[in-house]
Amino acid sequence: MEAKFQTFLILLAVLAGVALAARRFNVAPAILLMLAGVGLAFVPGMPTVELPPELVLLVVLPPLIYSASVAMSWREFRKNLRPIVLLAVGAVIFTTAMVAAATHYMIGLPWTVGFLLGAIVAPPDVVAPLAIARRLNMPRRILVVLEGEGLANDATALILYRFALAAILVGHFSLPLAAGEFLLIVAGEIAFGIGVGWLSLRFRKWSGDPQVELTLSLITPYVSYWLPEHVGGSGVIATVACGLYVSWNGPLLISSATRLQGIFFWDLVIYLIEGMLFLLTGFQMRALYEKSKTFPLDEILIATALVLVIVVIARFAWLYPATYLPRMLSRSLRERDPSPPWQWPFVLAFTGVRGAVSLAAALALPFTLPNGEAFPYRDLILFVAFGVILVTLIGVGLTLPPIVRWLGVAEAGRHEHAAEHEAEIAARRQALEAALQSLDALTTEKEVSDEVMRLLRARHEIRLNQLPDSLDPNRHDVSAAGIALTRDLIAAERKFIHNLLRDGQITDETRRRIERDLDLEEASLANREYRAGPL
Repeated sequence: MEAKFQTFLILLAVLAGVALAARRFNVAPAILLMLAGVGLAFVPGMPTVELPPELVLLVVLPPLIYSASVAMSWREFRKNLRPIVLLAVGAVIFTTAMVAAATHYMIGLPWTVGFLLGAIVAPPDVVAPLAIARRLNMPRRILVVLEGEGLANDATALILYRFALAAILVGHFSLPLAAGEFLLIVAGEIAFGIGVGWLSLRFRKWSGDPQVELTLSLITPYVSYWLPEHVGGSGVIATVACGLYVSWNGPLLISSATRLQGIFFWDLVIYLIEGMLFLLTGFQMRALYEKSKTFPLDEILIATALVLVIVVIARFAWLYPATYLPRMLSRSLRERDPSPPWQWPFVLAFTGVRGAVSLAAALALPFTLPNGEAFPYRDLILFVAFGVILVTLIGVGLTLPPIVRWLGVAEAGRHEHAAEHEAEIAARRQALEAALQSLDALTTEKEVSDEVMRLLRARHEIRLNQLPDSLDPNRHDVSAAGIALTRDLIAAERKFIHNLLRDGQITDETRRRIERDLDLEEASLANREYRAGPL
């Protein structure tokens, strides 16, 4: 037990160090974390760290999916539902079929094994692509489609995975039965996820305690995931539906104290989960290397290269027709949603990073069949899955930034972010003006002194004047200078409060209450910090 805890502390230290290095060299942390995991796996004396598949599928995946779903806008998800479904369902099924056909005809895998391998490597990861893409100022719609696809495609892949696995174990497969079961699973999980989200929000509102609410929020993804998974579903769709429901309905039911604490709590939870996941994925290289000594190396390389080429080609082959063909056939769609430039689907197709879910699905394969025989091609599937994950993560992570710049997609994203920035300033200004107008109405209903009125009006007018004028670039500089000076004033106030505590003039409890107000004010400054020009 002590050795395991020491290993855990080493991994935490590596996680922090790699995160600092990634920021220093402006590289996606996921790439360095996986490479660090591979390197640590071969350090002499380092114990073997296995990645149990149930840890990923039952423990790690639910909070990742739920957190991403809550952070996602239901309105944008619904607006982009057509491309998301085409990718999360259509592209996964198409890629699975392409891999099955290629491996059957070119390296002689049985159809069932080919479909199983295809289902494992078909879904892009929900974490790594966004971690890379968000750093590149891509247009928001590309990010929304990538995020929506990453949330839903695991469900399609895991359902296909179970169908293919059952076909291998039982020896037969019925397409009509599988299609009907697939639709039943989707409908049932959506209803169940919405129900869990509704109950969660009601319990959280009833509790009225931030610590209890955060505990309930941590339990919610596991409740929505585990029960559907236990009865034969994927659990992913239910968790996505639950998260989107909470995202849309939560702002009016969750208290401000819970929301403030929840932001920091979930940021830390997701940061640790994602970092550990990439590290442990890299750690699996050692176990696979030891197994490869008894496996023909040429077969591993050929199968990995073949599957890698197929998953890349299949994504491009699916995405361009899926983007332009519906618009060619439907005039109303063409008018409502004009065709994007060819660079956008290219970036979407290129950003197909496979992740730990693929490796977990491969690791979860049984060692033997019901009759006692060894599971066919199990080691080969493991090698191919890890190879595809490693190459796509490193390859896409290193080549996507120059490709995005070369295609000009980042420029479009910067213009979009600048427009969003202007809209945010306008919305803040209008909200403050509406509050000032409501102040007069409130004072007629309640007896308020002139002094209180002056203080309230001055507070809102100060906040209004702090907003930069979107039409005057010089106001951006004035606002930035004001924020910088306010930070200096807060720092001076902190120092003075510390001196009072040291001299015994105030208690620690008093110091904590004052510091909390200063922390909130400084966080508010960071939230209001604007920059001139595109963000």
